[in-house]
This record gives sequence, C-alpha cells and structure tokens, in this order.
Amino acid sequence: MKALKILTEGIVQGVGFRPYVYRLAADLNLKGYVRNLGNVVEITVEGENALDFAKRLPLELPPIAKIDSMKVSEVEVENYSDFEIIESEDSYSGVSVIPPDIAICDRCLEEIRDPNDRRYKYPFNACTDCGPRFTVIESVPYDRIRTSMEEFPLCENCLSEYGQPLDRRYHGEAICCGDCGPQMAIYKGNEKLNVENPIKKGAEILSDGEILAIKGIGGTHLAVDAYNDEAINELRKRLNRPSQAFAVMCKDLESLKKYAQLSKREIETLTSNKRPIVILKKNENYNFPESLSPGLHNIGVMLPYSPMHYLLFDESNIDTLVMTSANIPGEPMVIDNAEIITGVNEYSLIHNRKILNRCDDSVIRFRNDELSFIRRSRGYTPEPYTISYETNDLDVLALGPELDVTFSIAKGNKAYPSQHIGNANKSKTLEFLKTAISNMERILKINEFDVIACDMHPHFFTTRLAHELSQKYGAEVLPVQHHHAHSAALANDHGIDELISIAADGVGYGSDSTSWGGEILYTDINSFERMGNLEPQLMPGGDAATKYPVRMLAGILKDDELIKKYADYFRYGEIEIKNIKKQIEAGINVGVSTSTGRVLDSMAVALEICHERTYEGECSMKLESAAYYSTKKLEIPVIIENNQLNTTEILREVVRLYQSGEKKADVASAGQIAVANGLSELAIQASDKKNIADIGATGGVFYNEAITDQVKNCIEKNGFNFIQHTNTCAGDGSVSLGQSIVAKKM
Repeated sequence: MKALKILTEGIVQGVGFRPYVYRLAADLNLKGYVRNLGNVVEITVEGENALDFAKRLPLELPPIAKIDSMKVSEVEVENYSDFEIIESEDSYSGVSVIPPDIAICDRCLEEIRDPNDRRYKYPFNACTDCGPRFTVIESVPYDRIRTSMEEFPLCENCLSEYGQPLDRRYHGEAICCGDCGPQMAIYKGNEKLNVENPIKKGAEILSDGEILAIKGIGGTHLAVDAYNDEAINELRKRLNRPSQAFAVMCKDLESLKKYAQLSKREIETLTSNKRPIVILKKNENYNFPESLSPGLHNIGVMLPYSPMHYLLFDESNIDTLVMTSANIPGEPMVIDNAEIITGVNEYSLIHNRKILNRCDDSVIRFRNDELSFIRRSRGYTPEPYTISYETNDLDVLALGPELDVTFSIAKGNKAYPSQHIGNANKSKTLEFLKTAISNMERILKINEFDVIACDMHPHFFTTRLAHELSQKYGAEVLPVQHHHAHSAALANDHGIDELISIAADGVGYGSDSTSWGGEILYTDINSFERMGNLEPQLMPGGDAATKYPVRMLAGILKDDELIKKYADYFRYGEIEIKNIKKQIEAGINVGVSTSTGRVLDSMAVALEICHERTYEGECSMKLESAAYYSTKKLEIPVIIENNQLNTTEILREVVRLYQSGEKKADVASAGQIAVANGLSELAIQASDKKNIADIGATGGVFYNEAITDQVKNCIEKNGFNFIQHTNTCAGDGSVSLGQSIVAKKM
C-alpha cells in the first residue's frame, strides 16, 4: 500500500477542488484527507490506487480549476479510516490564488427559472462552478468565515447540500438560498419601497424611463432603457458625461444579433463564463438613439452574468439596458448602500451583501480577429500571468502609470495584476488603490516587498506613493519608462526576449524628460533604446492642447491663413489664435510632444469631426469611426528624416485634401494610413539595423483597428513578424504588468 502527499498550487480554492478530490479518492477507494493550507491545497492519500490518483488528479478538474504546480512525495502510511475534507490551516505561503468572479452556470440559471425549485427567482444562486469569488473574499484560505458570506449562516437545506459529497454545492462557500442568504430591496431616494418583488419593481421603473442604480457583484451600475433617448440624455446630464458612449447589457445573443456584427471569437468571448464587455461594430439594423454611442461605429455590449441580471430581464419587456458604472469617470465604483441611494439616481435596487473587493466590468476589443483587453478586471482578476523569462527572487509591487491604473504584484515567476483601479490623480481613487493593495497582499499572503516599481514621471501620484511604500517596506524604488513597460508586457505575451516596439499612445514621460507617444524602441526587456519617433510638435497651453485639439493643430500647422479656417473651434475666436501665435513665439507654456494620439486628435479637428475632448481618446475614436465609412482611397505621402516621421506634412495634406472637397471619411482614412505607414517604415528601418525579426505594436493607438491592420500588413509584407497584444492591454492597463516584468527579469 502506498501513501502520497500532494501539494497543489494554482486556481484550487473556491472552485470545488476539494470536493472533486474527495470524489476522486472515493472512486479509487483511497483514505486520507484534503485541506486548504493558506494559498495551497494539501492532499494525503493511502491505498493501492494512490499512483492512479496522482495521474488522474490534473486531468479531470472542475470547470474553473487550474493546477499550475503539483508536488508529489511518498510518505509514511498512517492507516486513515476514511477520506475527509478537514479544517483549513493558514500555515503555507504558496503562489495559488482564488479564482475571479464567474458568471452564473446553466444549472443555477435553470433553478432560478424553475417554479418548482426552492431557489426560484432567487438572485444570489451559486454553486462551486459559478458565482462571486474575488469580490467577496477577505483573506485565504478560502472558507466562508473569511468571506462576506459569513454574515449569512446556512439554513438546514443548504447545510445538507454543503455536506453532500455528490452535490455540486458540496463545500461551496458562496451557496445560499432565499431562507438564509442575502436579500434585495428597492428604494426611492432614502425611502425603502414595500414591494414583494424588488427586481420586478426595478423592471417597471426602467420601463417608465427612470434611472435605476443596481448594486451587483463587484460594484454598482446605473441603468436606463437603451431605446429611451430622453432617459439616456438625462443620465448624461446627471453624470456630466456629454459624449462618452455607454455600455449596454443585452438579454441574450439573439437580441444582440439584431443590432451588432458578431464574429465567432466575439460570440465565444461574450458567452464565456468571464462575460466581459466586448466592443462590437454596429450593423445596418442598429436602431438605438444617437445619444447612446454618439459619433462611433461601435458599441460596448455584455450579456447578463449574475442571477439578478437574468431575473431583471425576465421581468422586463426591454431587451437592452444601458449599464454604466455608478461613479464619476476615473473614480472608484460606488459599493456602499448609503452612498448608492443618495446618488444621481432616483431609484436604487440594492442588496445586503458586502462587496469586499470592487471589480469593474472587463472590456475587450478584437482587431483583425485578435483579442486585446481595454480593461482586464471582473472575470479575470486575480488570475496571474506567468513571466516568460528567468526571474530573480525579488518580491515586486508595481504601481502602473497615473490614468487607467492597475497595480501588479510579482512573486516567483507569477505576476498578479489587480482589477481596474482608475485615475490615481483623484483622491478617492488613490485611496482605493491603497486599499486594493492591502486586500491583494492578504489574498496572496505577501506582506513585504523588495522593489516598488513605478512610472518615470516624477510628479505622478503613483510615483509619490512608490516612495512612501519604499519607506514602509524598506524597498528599492525602480522607475520604468512608460513605453518600455508597455513593450515588456507585449513581449511577455509572446515569450520573446527582444523586439522592435512601435509604442503609440497619448502620452508617456520620456527618458529625456519630454512627452513621448510615437516611439520606435528596441528592448531586451531589461533595457531599451529609442530608435525613432514622430516629429516633436508644439503643444500651446500644454494640457489645454489635449482638451482643445485645435490648439494642437495650430502648433503643428504654424500657418495663420490655414488655421483661421478653424476659428469657430477656438473658444475665443481670432483673439485666441493671435495669442497662441505670440505664445509659440515667446515659448511660454508651450509643451513639446511626439504623441501619436495628439496627431490623430489634430486630424479629427482638421476634418471637423471632433473639436473638444470630453473623455479619454474621444477625438481619435471619432476619427476612426469616420474613416470606417470611407469609400475612396486617397494617398498621403510619408516623409522620414533623421529617424523621425514628418507629421506636419501629413497634417497639411489632410487639410489640403479636405479643403479641396474630398469627403472627410476618405481623408480620415488616408490620414490614419499615412501615420501607420510612417510608423511601420521607422520600425522596419530599426529592425534592419538591429537584425531583429519581431516588430510589435503597443499603446492605446493600437485599439484602432484600421491603424493596426495597416501596420500589420506593412510589417508582414516586408518579411517581418508582427506582434500584438493577445492577452494583455494595449493601453495603460498592462503598464504595471510590464513594470513588474522589468523588475523581475534576471
């Protein structure tokens, strides 16, 4: 008779792993035990079939379980009388992690729709295959007493299921029912409404055109009828969000097909148990008000992922609802009931389960059928990335940039990015960042760091926080250049040691203390070399040229007669134009930038597509959408001198073509392609110099499908291998990951 001890690391807590181990041991007639040990699951088995157990264990896992490491050792036979799930201990610090929140499974969905089931219409139904995990956990090991479900003791029926080895709720820590679990309530202002079915009442409120706050699994949404123009505009007014597109939730795939184009991969992603928002192209039958997604050719859509969402649609005659985060843009989501009911909404559908870890919806976009995260959060956090390189022994905390922040914790060869945090230049978000770091430390059982990595920008709040934390932990501060971090995350996606990277975005602090954003970099992960860039352009008024891109256009064109054609877009007309000229001549408050984003913004205003940025990326996104409808191919020549792309001449040609009567869609397309061609040519020249075959594309500009496609075609046509983000964010959401990789690579 053999006895084995097995230590497993990976996603092995909160996924029905211990019940699975129990059933497998019973099937093989083995004795022993299984238990959680902090971040690791320990298994001891005795019997003739112990070796068969070790072989089968990683092959028949529950749906959301994953074993990253399995250490098997032979031990003394103890002659156990049975096989048991025994009490957890907190004695081992491995690199396992609990799973993310998972969308409701088919069996749980059937139950809430079955009038004969005891969980009929119960909005918190869950089992070991689905439901909340990350958002309800306080610390590990993952047991009910260390989650927000501790406040809801199991009733006799649930306790019976919890104790039945063949039941899918066996040791399911988030299980509950209407007799013992959380409950919904609906409020009008501060007044609780006395209704039998709060969800049904919520559906009626939405049908009446009202704004309803809905507290969900990891945060709160503001919802309105997506077909109701008046309700959408009222929501915009209350949020002070005049133009940014709202994401929607559609009740099912068939309804979604009525108004959006869908590829096979987009369908697979939408219907996965992660349930992210996916950015989809509108189809010819799209019939929502223009106010829903103004000026864009696409729309962000998700399918229901919680029992409550399904029940809301079941009670409603509306197939699509606006579902936008209930917070000021860039600030953390509202999660406290007292704050929810006093928000911009008149009505609130809330519950009494605490959200311990905020987690915003994930957002994904496909370009040339390749996935890229815009935001990696719910459904994915806190799943780690494996660092593809030989790593040092340092424990690293990386704090990211300042906007669209995530942080990452790296230990061993794993990096754990956080959920979406937001804009750290807002005080509430900075506090959320600090809290989220503490929460992740508890979950990962890490309380000391050797290195705090941060952006190179000296005035970012995250940089200041890095120096504060370095004092707390006695850790080294490691500044990592913004586009270097982007490039490291991209390289790690593909496991390559060096590449030429096209880093194109709005802004990143350069190693020469100027504003970068159109860069050709060589990187071997540890370091980088700048090999080319866009022409440095003046930014009259600094950040004002970002908000009002006509100022940027004036700085680029430097032509009084041309710029007067856009006098209406200057807030103070010709007086402002004269002042900008004086400002440039005197060099007072005039920034300099190689940003690709600022060039694209300037095109947007030159083509009278967008003249004011009210949200991040607005002008460039509307430029892409205008270009999407192009029907005529125009060519704009590309000039490269001294490893710089001449963007002045590109903008001059954009203005000339438009003023000569060409359609703005056609000129927009030609302008984008010219920038893409120029960046590609710079990268090819750098690759030839370094004799490197891999050329990558990173930065927020590469959410633009047309630019990405054109760069890909140019690179591959010239015999190089094109690399793009396939499992990370092209934008700033993966900068912290890149920082941690730079800090960890040997």
